[in-house]
Amino acid sequence: MFLKVIACEIAFREICHLAAESPHLLDLEFLNQGYHDIPATGRWAIQSRIDAVPAGKYDAIVLGYGLCSNILTGLTTAHTPLVIPRAHDCITFFAGSKARYQELFDARPGTYYYTSGWLECAKRRGENGPVWGGASLPAGANANLRAAYDGWVKKFGEDQANYLLEEMGRWSSHYTHGTLIEFEFAKKLKLAEQVRSICQERGWEFDEIPGDLGLLRRVLSGEWLPAEVLTVQPGQKVVPTNDDHVIGTEPTGKA
Repeated sequence: MFLKVIACEIAFREICHLAAESPHLLDLEFLNQGYHDIPATGRWAIQSRIDAVPAGKYDAIVLGYGLCSNILTGLTTAHTPLVIPRAHDCITFFAGSKARYQELFDARPGTYYYTSGWLECAKRRGENGPVWGGASLPAGANANLRAAYDGWVKKFGEDQANYLLEEMGRWSSHYTHGTLIEFEFAKKLKLAEQVRSICQERGWEFDEIPGDLGLLRRVLSGEWLPAEVLTVQPGQKVVPTNDDHVIGTEPTGKA
């Protein structure tokens, strides 16, 4: 098959690694990380890239996104089927399955997970500000807070802006652990040293767990199991299901 892949740059290294192993021809396109904070803008960005795909060129369009603050809701396709993993967010991609991610969450809910993408995305975009212990403000931080922080930096400088963010956001108070999801091909990046340093700064416990790319590997290899993947046909749109399926479809309503 010839597949168009539109994905969040959070999974850049992992998807590129798997693309080299895929039996199919893949055309990769990555969008900036952070759209989960501004889902309406993110939805528009993803839809615009879907709409730009020429008819008849690809066998399917694979989306490297989870539901992520309902960013997938309402997405449609004019001609080429969409293939979307059934995942609440990108951590499912790195854990290997919805089931394993749920097991990890149940075992220790106060954990902030890190991968190469969460440590590198801001730098890839040329941003020199603080990394927040992740690629950007964490999932759930709203656009107003992001805009406020940018204004604080300009007015007070980064140190004072960081202090104000901690006082206003307090997002990190919900976490007790920082966990690196480690992959063998990324060992040479020395990510553990970076995450350990972040955890020391925030007073979190640090640990590592092995990553599992099983879900992403199956998706990019064309093993589209209905329990793991949603296929969206022309005339359908994506909707959240609020159950273990995560996402489903309904008619667009267009003639």
